[in-house]
Amino acid sequence: MRLDHVELFHLSMRLKAPFETSFGVESDRECVIVKVAGEGLVGWGECVAGQFPGYSYETAGTAWHMLKDFLIPASLADPLEDVAQMRRRIAHLRGHPMARAGLEMALWDLWGKAERKSLAELLGGQRRRVPVGVSVGVQGSTAALLATVLGYIEAGYARVKLKIKPGCDLGPARAVRGSFPELPLQVDGNSAYSLADAPIFRGMDDLGLLMIEQPLADDDLLDHVRLQAGLRTPICLDESIRSARIARQALEAAACRIINIKAGRVGGLAEAVAIHDLCREAGAPVWCGGMLETGIGRASNLALASLPGFTLPGDISASERYYAADIAEPVFKLNPDSTIDVPSGPGLGVQVIETALERVTLRRERIRVN
Repeated sequence: MRLDHVELFHLSMRLKAPFETSFGVESDRECVIVKVAGEGLVGWGECVAGQFPGYSYETAGTAWHMLKDFLIPASLADPLEDVAQMRRRIAHLRGHPMARAGLEMALWDLWGKAERKSLAELLGGQRRRVPVGVSVGVQGSTAALLATVLGYIEAGYARVKLKIKPGCDLGPARAVRGSFPELPLQVDGNSAYSLADAPIFRGMDDLGLLMIEQPLADDDLLDHVRLQAGLRTPICLDESIRSARIARQALEAAACRIINIKAGRVGGLAEAVAIHDLCREAGAPVWCGGMLETGIGRASNLALASLPGFTLPGDISASERYYAADIAEPVFKLNPDSTIDVPSGPGLGVQVIETALERVTLRRERIRVN
């Protein structure tokens, strides 16, 4: 397929409520939307790099530069046989997985439309609906936390994840467990701790948590090995897992027992599927993490989570969880059994509402074939 042009949109969308993690508070979420056009079809992708380098070194600004000056020119240079060929063309470039993933998602959407297959079909997905949970940001008080958790339980979410940070960790986790003793519960440190904080996590061992997600630094596999050896609760790695190769090393070293797969973090859906396959062979559970995506990225996450190895609820949530108005339709709704339907239409299975997209666009640029 020969691409005619690629268009970039830098967005800023107001969250329904501020979302606090160990690396800061977000009230507005930025991202880059990628639109590829070729042979009468259009594909959409979402680069999840945000406003500031907290979760990752990438930002919407660095992703824009990488896409415009390196990745998009490679995609426009010659016709593409498939997404794998695009990956080979940019294999010599280092880093910037979120920028890569945004362009790759748009190409998957385009190919799905060309072949009249859903993204889930293209990836090998098997489920029509996937189990989901909700991620709760750091709250200002225990009372506010318990009220927020209760609200999500009443809304139908069967699993809750608590964001934690130093000074706001064991106490909140104990409070939620005490109020909701049967609730599937997990915590996420977003790399904010060191091995010296091991007593905090040993204190969580009696709370019956599903997992402790990314407690230590993203480049600290060795200390995760040491921490996991002293805990009954499984450690799940997120930021540390940047490729299938690192996933294999983490599992072989016993740095974790569970892996969170985010296509944006690992450079795209193809690498995400490779990690899924590796973990499934190793018997390690995986689940799909979230990055406050719009309906574009949410559709991609649901398709990925439909693969058979995703045995734990993902951080995908309903569309209404984060935004009053989305930029794609149909919106995703929570089913009574705490699942969300996987899109079945061609490609991502969603339509972008371009008037809504324009309202939240800070800048846009079209790159054409030279």
